[in-house]
Amino acid sequence: MTPGARVQAAIDLLDETIAAAGTGGAAADTLIARYFKTRRYAGSKDRRAVRDLVYAAIRRAGERPVSGRAAMLGLVTDRPDLAPLFDGSEHAPAVIAPDELVARAGVAPAWLLAKLDTLDAAERAALLDRATLDLRVNRLKADRVAVLTELPDAAATPHAPDGIRLPEGTKIEGLAAYIEGRIEVQDEGSQLLALACGVEPGMTVVDLCAGAGGKTLALAAAMADQGRLIACDTDRRRLGNLMPRAVRAGVTIVEPVLLDPQREREALNDHIKRADVVLVDAPCSGTGTWRRNPEARWRLTRARLDNLVTLQAHVLDVAASLVRPGGTLVYAVCSLIDDEGAGGFAAFLTRHPKWRAVPIDLPAGVAHGAGIRLTPHHDGTDGFFVARAKAPC
Repeated sequence: MTPGARVQAAIDLLDETIAAAGTGGAAADTLIARYFKTRRYAGSKDRRAVRDLVYAAIRRAGERPVSGRAAMLGLVTDRPDLAPLFDGSEHAPAVIAPDELVARAGVAPAWLLAKLDTLDAAERAALLDRATLDLRVNRLKADRVAVLTELPDAAATPHAPDGIRLPEGTKIEGLAAYIEGRIEVQDEGSQLLALACGVEPGMTVVDLCAGAGGKTLALAAAMADQGRLIACDTDRRRLGNLMPRAVRAGVTIVEPVLLDPQREREALNDHIKRADVVLVDAPCSGTGTWRRNPEARWRLTRARLDNLVTLQAHVLDVAASLVRPGGTLVYAVCSLIDDEGAGGFAAFLTRHPKWRAVPIDLPAGVAHGAGIRLTPHHDGTDGFFVARAKAPC
């Protein structure tokens, strides 16, 4: 592909990404993969260059652009070296007209930026940095020192005791350590959430929003694969991905439970007031993961946020019913919006006045509300809020 053709390909992909953001369609990385699957002529350098252009343009535009061309012209504002590639030649974009629409730079849509008012400018800007490639060493099969010796390009993460960091672009799936279940891809912040649960071997633990099971497997390792670990989710496909991962990791204590939304208690009736620890990593806006999914900020609406806050309250109330007297509930969201994080947890304590917040001792983060907040700028992790509460005896 010529340099101009790469720019036009990026514009085409940006058009698809912008349309998908407005309709709830596929994410940018999925669209990029589909695009190149039908264009075998594009080499690895072409694919990398186009991908970099697409994500640079996405990260730059806070508001959803009117078109892929407007998004790319916004990038040209910062990178004037791209302007000559708009020359109208074959496969290249048309010459830039003086009155064309240009996407404005920004961190997020104005209404959403107002929801992040507890973050300073540096914190907000860091939400769109490129994410690190973090992994967790599975202590059921290995230790960090041995894995670091095996993977010379790896380094220990600064906070999580089992975390390692590899260079961006490393092909994880081909590593023997991954194939054999000695490492799992997991952001360091997510590893710290599992650490905040304080689980021990022999406990009964519920991961109420398990998804594909990253935190479930971290909890199982912390429990030395001893006890009961009930992994729940409403998404059959994601929950189905957990058990093959558990087998690879050598985990045997996981019991998957598929939940029916708004009828969760029916499936969990046998677990009422029996869990030592319940983790609620609740569905949320994902503002803390924009480093990985920057177009997500174009998808979020006020109505969607309101629905998420309502759902989080419901899930927390379900979780409270599962905790034994004196047991622990851990609430987490990969969001930096207080409506979902500190505010949502405070609302839970108001609804359940006999519960009390208890401190969390983590090697990262800063106190925020009744919990701890992790941010890309301060901690080098995805953004999270995490808090812990103790059930009345």
